[in-house]
Amino acid sequence: MDRTTARAASAGPGAALGRVLVTGGASGLGAAIAATVAARGGTAIVLDRDRPAGDLDHEQVDLADTRAAEAAVARAIDRHGGLDGVVTAAGTDACGPLLGTPGEQWDRVVAVNLLGTAAVVRAALPALTRADNGRVVTVASTLGLRVLGDATAYCASKFGIVGFTRALALETAGSVGVTLLVPGGMRTHFFDGRAPQYQPPPDAPLLDPREVAEAVAFALSRPRGVELRELVVTVSEESSWP
Repeated sequence: MDRTTARAASAGPGAALGRVLVTGGASGLGAAIAATVAARGGTAIVLDRDRPAGDLDHEQVDLADTRAAEAAVARAIDRHGGLDGVVTAAGTDACGPLLGTPGEQWDRVVAVNLLGTAAVVRAALPALTRADNGRVVTVASTLGLRVLGDATAYCASKFGIVGFTRALALETAGSVGVTLLVPGGMRTHFFDGRAPQYQPPPDAPLLDPREVAEAVAFALSRPRGVELRELVVTVSEESSWP
């Protein structure tokens, strides 16, 4: 049995996911992904400004500081002797019209969502290339494929992630697996603290982030040579898709 066949035989719902670095892993989708990695026998390594729950290994870092993010990835790789996967789930938003959003807030959305994603992947790529089946899952949004008013920063960052990921997949084909995840709205604290017009109504259908985390685990566990290039996960009534 060759290596690809052996990996395919072991892949599946119970397959261990190895050492997986998860940005934004202290809350929301990132926390659900970290928990799923741990449940599959893998090691979740969280990068976040906040400490994750439990005893998960973590690096506290602001992903808007891209050089600090790269250094945090390097420390994680050194501590664990490598990486098998990276999931860039960290994200933030600053809702409002372009002229009504302070420049620092607008810039931070792009810095965290797009530049932080690129910095983490760039720092992890050498280790992922050395891994038996290194994989990257980036997290865009349905608003990375269509636009919404009063969301210029978020749309710009998520459209950027779509372009970045597609180019990365082409660049690393044959050495690192790359998946673009496009989730719809999720039932997390992401919408907390917003003005009422920017919050989903109480009866809005939203995804359970644990379902999206299962999709991420499926992408991470594909055998070498099998690519799940783009993955859209929404509720049936998702208003921002297609």
